[in-house]
Amino acid sequence: MNKALFQKLTTSLRQARAIRRGTLQPGRRSVLAKEHPAAIRARLDKTQEEFADMIGVPLGTLRNWEQGHREPTGPAKALLIVAAKYPAEIADALGRRSA
Repeated sequence: MNKALFQKLTTSLRQARAIRRGTLQPGRRSVLAKEHPAAIRARLDKTQEEFADMIGVPLGTLRNWEQGHREPTGPAKALLIVAAKYPAEIADALGRRSA
């Protein structure tokens, strides 16, 4: 490893420790939008498996949405918005587990 790269890595580690201690603010923060599948799932206190089953999508699809590989669109996006507001009704309408 060259000296310049090593110096960048050690600087990054020092900054990470300072951010963790609260003595340095991070350069950016990621905030999940209300409609983000992971935010909806977290609010409903569901595992990925439970939430995917509840809304009737394959687990891989949900993971792709949450990891940003794919974006829910059209009916899937509408389903997520409604599931966030009416989780029991969605689960009941689809014949899925809500709890």
